[in-house]
Amino acid sequence: MPAKPQIIADPQTNRGTAFTVEERKRFGLMGRLPAAVETLEQQAARAYKQVCRLDDDLDKYIYLEQLHDRNETLYYKVIIDHIAELLPIIYDPTIGEAIKKWSADYRRSRAVYLSVDRVEDVRPTFEGLGLGPDDVDLLVVSDAEQILGIGDWGVNGTDISVGKLAVYTAAAGIDPSRVIAVNLDVGTDNEELLNDPDYLGNRHGRVRGERYDALVNEYLSVTSELYPRALLHFEDFGASNARRILVNNRDKYRIFNDDMQGTGAIVISAVIAGMKTNGTTFADQRLLVYGAGTAGTGMADQIHAGMVRAGLTPEQAKDRIWLIDRAGLVTDDMEGLPDYQAAYARSASEVADWERKDGAIGLLETVRRVRPTILIGTSTDHGAFTQDVIESLSEGCERPIVLPLSNPTEKIEAMPQDIIAWSKGQALVATGIPILPFDYEGTTFHIGQGNNSLLYPGLGLGTIVSGAPHVTDAMILAAAEAVASQVTSHELGASLLPPVDHLRASSATVAVAVVRQAIADGQCDMDPGDVVEAVRRAMWQPVYRDLES
Repeated sequence: MPAKPQIIADPQTNRGTAFTVEERKRFGLMGRLPAAVETLEQQAARAYKQVCRLDDDLDKYIYLEQLHDRNETLYYKVIIDHIAELLPIIYDPTIGEAIKKWSADYRRSRAVYLSVDRVEDVRPTFEGLGLGPDDVDLLVVSDAEQILGIGDWGVNGTDISVGKLAVYTAAAGIDPSRVIAVNLDVGTDNEELLNDPDYLGNRHGRVRGERYDALVNEYLSVTSELYPRALLHFEDFGASNARRILVNNRDKYRIFNDDMQGTGAIVISAVIAGMKTNGTTFADQRLLVYGAGTAGTGMADQIHAGMVRAGLTPEQAKDRIWLIDRAGLVTDDMEGLPDYQAAYARSASEVADWERKDGAIGLLETVRRVRPTILIGTSTDHGAFTQDVIESLSEGCERPIVLPLSNPTEKIEAMPQDIIAWSKGQALVATGIPILPFDYEGTTFHIGQGNNSLLYPGLGLGTIVSGAPHVTDAMILAAAEAVASQVTSHELGASLLPPVDHLRASSATVAVAVVRQAIADGQCDMDPGDVVEAVRRAMWQPVYRDLES
């Protein structure tokens, strides 16, 4: 069989059975396709039925990626039409299983690969793409040290960048022809990968220190120079590197870290909705975070910022935040505390008389002493929020906000059905996993999922539309408030977060809020009256466009 014409081999131009008879003649496709000429809607209906015939989620993921490889417009049409159902297929949790098998199942490249062993290749790699300064809106980069809840997966983690970009496009209409997925291959400490003959990445341990920093710095320098309008999104870096890279570079480059900033912001959205329900403000809160890694401390940072905006001093806000890690309540006499934990460490003298078990101050004792109004779980410690913990929490706060965010299900701190029962229906709950509605004493409870896709796509779109040189805390908080504003009911049992069924409209609302905040910050000179239309125009739609001869 002769080679396919380029127009049908390229997923960005291929439209399969939707090529008209005239187009088939013009591009040399006569006899290459069945006689029927279909609409995009007909193609999408068939593709969705093919997805539904598959029982296994990983098989669905593979089918959709194969569709992505053939026809990008059709792929996004199917995803957008069924976004609530297919988002967990193209991203978390299914993508975690795909990443484990990435090298063995390798089909085609969708990313740029930068090796720590060849830092000098970073510039020629990007220059070789042939893209101009106005051709790129967004890059998502990962070193794959902390992929979702599965850890270090080296170059296999490439799909986390690819998947993140797919969500940006499906949720917020970021043009898929104007994005780049990037993997920083710095090696891996995953022995399973190093011993796997199929593994496609660098076969050495994970490089750290100066060589690692040289690669990251070269990436930032080159991409910001070549693509000055692009947002640089960092994804699934290890805790220490994630925070250090963000803190050192956020005032120099247009960067965003979803694990630290996005996760914290979606929690802020749930907290804002919870405060509207229980009639409190940020200044009234006492926060306890159980699981003080990158995500947990990022949430603490965001809530700290909310407290300060509510009128507390930074020190007063810090005094209302407690962290618990593997070694118990974080205190200032612990050795080797990373900077992000040390910022919230409690004075050892303050807790000298608190009850200890095996030398550590545990969750239940901390709840009894602190009487938190917000309890967040990012520990992956299944069952940690026991009945005693929730009952004690409810004694200290009439309507506590409880956010067991660990996923998947086998790692969640407590199931919401139990939290609601133990709190006698008074806890305000959101989770990191999808939960079906359930009844408790005659009330149906809808549990919102703390899904970052409610926030970061709209934040990214708003940042791109505004042209803001930096992603400010105020822009992130504006995004969080925009998500919370879409929760319209505060009755008993109502969700703290909006559903993902209307994610495109939700992302547009978030983007508008972000652009308006950028204007207020002095980072954008757009007329406020033009913002809604500018966001609408910027959102790419999955339609077949005119083809050039």
